[in-house]
Amino acid sequence: MRNLFALLLLATSLCRAADTVAVLPLFNVNESKQSNLDWIGESVAETIHEALSTTGLLVLSRDDREEVYHRLSLRTGVVLTKASVLKIGEALDAGRIVYGELQISAADAQTTDLKSNIRLVVRIIDLKKLREGPEFAQEGPLENLSQMQTKLAWVVLHDLSPEDAPSEDEFEHDRKPVRVDAMESYVRGLMASGEDQKVKLFTQAARLDEHFSEPNFQLGRMAFGKKDYKTAGLWLAKVSKGDSHFLEAAFFRGLCKYYQSDYDGAIDQFKMVAAEIPLNEVFNDLGAALSRKNDNASATQDFNKALEGDETDPDYWFNVGYSLWRQGKFALAAANFRSALERSPKDQEATAMLGYCLKMQGPTPGDPLGQGRERIKTTFEDSAFRQLQAELKKSR
Repeated sequence: MRNLFALLLLATSLCRAADTVAVLPLFNVNESKQSNLDWIGESVAETIHEALSTTGLLVLSRDDREEVYHRLSLRTGVVLTKASVLKIGEALDAGRIVYGELQISAADAQTTDLKSNIRLVVRIIDLKKLREGPEFAQEGPLENLSQMQTKLAWVVLHDLSPEDAPSEDEFEHDRKPVRVDAMESYVRGLMASGEDQKVKLFTQAARLDEHFSEPNFQLGRMAFGKKDYKTAGLWLAKVSKGDSHFLEAAFFRGLCKYYQSDYDGAIDQFKMVAAEIPLNEVFNDLGAALSRKNDNASATQDFNKALEGDETDPDYWFNVGYSLWRQGKFALAAANFRSALERSPKDQEATAMLGYCLKMQGPTPGDPLGQGRERIKTTFEDSAFRQLQAELKKSR
């Protein structure tokens, strides 16, 4: 695994800009420039972003885009010149950029409702070749926004990666239409600055359309951040398999089960994720769950997989040492604790564990160092691995 990730770092440094896609919110070209329509442009961008990500393309995050907009003093939804689009793409270090506009018909511009006619247009610029592709458009009543977004997402996917794009019928079959009010609540939740407002809007979106997966993930992550593991687990369980966040949701669901002492459930979640995407943090947390079940031999194997992926992380050295110490393998455990201390010299816990090893003293009843000292990872960084997958696919 170590050689795999070394290759990844090289591939990322050489090819990142050529293979990443940035999706910008559509800007409103109506003369009235109604700010209450900005959510529509964001919604189209989110749908395209989700479709591309689910298919395996590397799409820059909304946070990355927002940071660049802030740096360039641009407001979301503002009409952009092509020069501005190119500048954003350069700042994002993207290879291709998707942008466009929305327009409400003149007759509906003042009093927009579900029957109002809306036109959506997207374009793609290959920033490496400085070449713009054809224009893709959808037009119809606002109540059909979900269907129009899905059609645009498919044509963008087909243009960017025709070999990976399913048929249009299959693509649309796997993406059921979402209620417009649910989409609006969800997107306004993304755009909201306050956490309470985000929770309110995401919850509203989830309740308006029970098949809408994205707000469930957002609510699960937010509840996890508050250490409300029971609530987080309930929301995360509703994230659908077709959602680009499905594996991330499963990872955090495993953590929820772990923190609620459901170690069998945690093991099942982590094993499922590891089978799809072998990340260091997943192997580490799987090892921790196995350790809590006193399956120390299996725990050591998974801790070692995490360590092989990243030998710079002192927590991985600590966990291997801790697992070996629990098995009475004091010399091997001591070597790992020394490695942890080389990387984190002020780690008092590792120092104490090294002392136990040198005295050849194993776990004793009532000693807090003997139970539950496994170190957990709570970040899920799959973008680098997906970069590697993309590079390997290109080389075939």
